[in-house]
Amino acid sequence: RQQKLKVANEIKNGIRYYRETFFHEIPRLHAALEDQLQLHFPDTQWDVRGLIQPGSWIGGDRDGNPFVTAETLTAAITLQAEAAFDYYLDEVLALRDELPLSNLLVGVSPEVKALADASPDTSLQRVDEPYRRALTGIYARLNRTADSLLNGKIPATDGYPSSHEFLSELTVLADSLRANGGGILWRGRLRRLIHAVEVFGFHLAPVDLRQNSDVHERCVTELLAQAGRQADYTMLAEPARVALLLKELGSPRPLRSPWLTYSQECTDELAIFDEARRLQGIFGPTCLPNVIISKADSVSDLLEVALLLKESGLSGRMNIIPLFETIDDLRRSADIMQRALSLPLYRQLVTRRGDEQEVMLGYSDSNKDGGFLTSGWELYKAEIELTRVFAAHGVRMRLFHGRGGSVGRGGGPSYQAILAQPAGAVSGQLRITEQGEVIASKYANREVGRRNLETLAAATLEATLVDHHNRAEEAADFHPIMERLSQLAFEAYRGLVYETPGFTTYFRQSTPVAEIATLNIGSRPASRKPSERIEDLRAIPWVFSWAQCRVMLPGWYGFGSAIEQLLKEQPDAMPTLKRMVNAWPFFRTLLSNMDMVLSKSDLAIASRYARLVEDSSLRERIFARIITEWQTTRRYLLEITEQEDFLADNPLLKRSIRNRFPYMDPLNHLQVELLARHRAGDQDEHIRRGIHLTINGVSAGLRNSG
Repeated sequence: RQQKLKVANEIKNGIRYYRETFFHEIPRLHAALEDQLQLHFPDTQWDVRGLIQPGSWIGGDRDGNPFVTAETLTAAITLQAEAAFDYYLDEVLALRDELPLSNLLVGVSPEVKALADASPDTSLQRVDEPYRRALTGIYARLNRTADSLLNGKIPATDGYPSSHEFLSELTVLADSLRANGGGILWRGRLRRLIHAVEVFGFHLAPVDLRQNSDVHERCVTELLAQAGRQADYTMLAEPARVALLLKELGSPRPLRSPWLTYSQECTDELAIFDEARRLQGIFGPTCLPNVIISKADSVSDLLEVALLLKESGLSGRMNIIPLFETIDDLRRSADIMQRALSLPLYRQLVTRRGDEQEVMLGYSDSNKDGGFLTSGWELYKAEIELTRVFAAHGVRMRLFHGRGGSVGRGGGPSYQAILAQPAGAVSGQLRITEQGEVIASKYANREVGRRNLETLAAATLEATLVDHHNRAEEAADFHPIMERLSQLAFEAYRGLVYETPGFTTYFRQSTPVAEIATLNIGSRPASRKPSERIEDLRAIPWVFSWAQCRVMLPGWYGFGSAIEQLLKEQPDAMPTLKRMVNAWPFFRTLLSNMDMVLSKSDLAIASRYARLVEDSSLRERIFARIITEWQTTRRYLLEITEQEDFLADNPLLKRSIRNRFPYMDPLNHLQVELLARHRAGDQDEHIRRGIHLTINGVSAGLRNSG
């Protein structure tokens, strides 16, 4: 792209997948599952409405994105609603053409007759066609509803006050058809439309609000100081913060005042919540149900959001969802939720939300923080502990897995990833992110999208009903050895990335991270803060950069060192490691993903990127460590999995990669040459454009690179 994307562009791009795939395939999948269940269990009346529910945070995710405002939130909700109404109106018109049934020939229920009599269609030619006349009235009422909502108004009495009333009238038609011999007609377009309305409502998909906990903290600090309640909230220890927040949450007195002036940051945050309240009043509470707290690391982070919701008139009307991202946060996540749920006031908020609490787990930043092996293990342990905490409090837990496309960001085959969750962690539901290039590869094509949706549904059902983790051997027996491996891998990864002098320089010079930051592929800045620190760099450019230079470091580094040291400590551990692959889905999936990543790496090409580092001693010192670790990792991976080469158990993927690389490798060599010229001072626009084209080409060849 020649110009950087705006949030509005991203919103429209996201909606495209509904028009192309989700409108058609989610209702079809629901109907197909109902039919299969009815076939196998005929004595039960099955209803799977809402089994798959899409959502989005495009237009609501403000974490590090200054371009998301109250205005973009309104645009997201409105554009989504417009797409939903366009689909419904087209389908109602199509149904009107498909149901010219005469009441002289077929029976009709009194409810359908009432809808037909209320219809504006008074043509004598259609006086005996109640279904068609009823659908004309439904279309007119739906059109009036769309006109009101899309202009920010609550529908008048001649419109539908909510999608439930629209659904009710469609159900009247379906019931009449089924009762009068027209079941085969109901099972087609009408049933799919009913399923669509159940899933999409008038808002299409719920939009999540997301913001960093630091921003919430600063906003609460300002509100408390301006109201004269606490001079400097940030100076309080955690127990004092919790006590103060609970006191304010229990008080009917507001902290906000229209007569006070707040900072721009605080004003913008409050404006988002105010707009969310207004939009809920128009489209209903399901359009904006969630507030996600990035970098959550304390109970006060949850209570700060609860206070902001209270000050905006949203208390109890939105779910408060902590996102635990770093290794330390994951380790403390269960304790944080235990303390939060032990607070009567917070527990009341959860009760008001149906005794259900969602917790989001960050795969990307935990990987950047602690490496591939430690990230996966700490996520696994956190799920086990969170499951225990929520069960003890009688609260239903839904885990929200913040996975990216690449293995370094939690990516990999969805089916295996879901089955690799600890026993009890899925429990009938889960939520996952589909991001970046993965969305297009999975859902741009309707049939491919259907298969991916089926995969998610099948894996969720299977993970809920079958305890794969303990079928061969008790998974807990393997936990001690995994804990030691994680410790050793963590030390190796942190030792390279955060403790090696000059590593940041090596990373920034040997990868195209700076050039990636100038790609017009999204509205969000590459770093959360204007700094060179890896800690502040977003996970996407971190992983994407290592993929471009074919090192793929976030997907494997530290494993080889960990196995090597473990075998020194426990010389007889290799048979156990081999058993772990066969008996433990978590460990098998971990190694399978690493196998795939290593198969896409190329140290010969990587060595050319390393020569872009100006300091030769720095280059040789760090690249030598990467080579050694890669070779060690490869050796032990193949030994543990008892393979002779990468992807030995996945010949289709191996062949696909082999066929792609001859086209992709020249792009890497071309990219290195263009980077060298550009960094030497050649500012020719064709050079810059060429770099961007090679980045795009390499990414397309790798497929799951960012």
